[in-house]
Amino acid sequence: MAGLEPLYAWARPAISRAQDALVCGIHWELIRHGYRCLGTGDQPGPDERKSELLPAGWEANKEVYTLRYKSTDDARELLLKAIMVEDSMILNVMDRGSQKVADVTLAVANYINPEHLDDFHKVYKNSEELRTRIASGIIAPLGASAGKAGKEPEPKEDVPWDENPLRLPPRHPMGTRAPSRPSPLSPFAVGGEDLDPLGGRSGGMIVDPLRSGVPQPGIDPSSGIPGRLPPGAVPPGARFDPFGPLGIGRPGPDPDHLPPPGYDDMFM
Repeated sequence: MAGLEPLYAWARPAISRAQDALVCGIHWELIRHGYRCLGTGDQPGPDERKSELLPAGWEANKEVYTLRYKSTDDARELLLKAIMVEDSMILNVMDRGSQKVADVTLAVANYINPEHLDDFHKVYKNSEELRTRIASGIIAPLGASAGKAGKEPEPKEDVPWDENPLRLPPRHPMGTRAPSRPSPLSPFAVGGEDLDPLGGRSGGMIVDPLRSGVPQPGIDPSSGIPGRLPPGAVPPGARFDPFGPLGIGRPGPDPDHLPPPGYDDMFM
């Protein structure tokens, strides 16, 4: 809790009970989050100014501590009441502008060693827990930390055009075909393989004999075609248009897998 030590040394003459030390620690946490103390009581007094120090008479009432704070940018004003109930301190903080209220209950013995009020290095314990309770119970419910510049929003990563239906696809040079990238989640992509069989998609209902899913070995005409061309009939690298069926038992679908309309009509 950097900065609390000089504050505690300055306020030590007024600290006589454990709750005084706890209020001093709570005060410093508000200072850390961009607030400055205006004074004591519910109403403003004459010649008030924002200060990091505790105002005179802050510890006069050991049962109810009342302090007022204002953010360094004057955007928020807080009214803090620290009420002692047996061995616990109930913090009630109200933002006077928005009328929002936050409450936190702290067990004094969890954060203060009453027998070491004269030694700053021993008087506070569980300091990180106290800071967390103040930040989550008071600062966060009443809004972002005052007096601190908000962080610049991080730029969002560019979403690929095929994942954002509201973005237009990039333009392609004339003569080139844009790759077909249907969204797997789009209900309008159903049947697209049959509507655009040359679009490079897969999974349509029309079977392409040359794309039946069975690997087709490449044909080297220079090695010869049994029963049709002897080896060496076609020079290596020469342009060659094959003719006729390329062998028996060629893998693929039955050539008659798409019969003409009315094929099985007895009246045709």
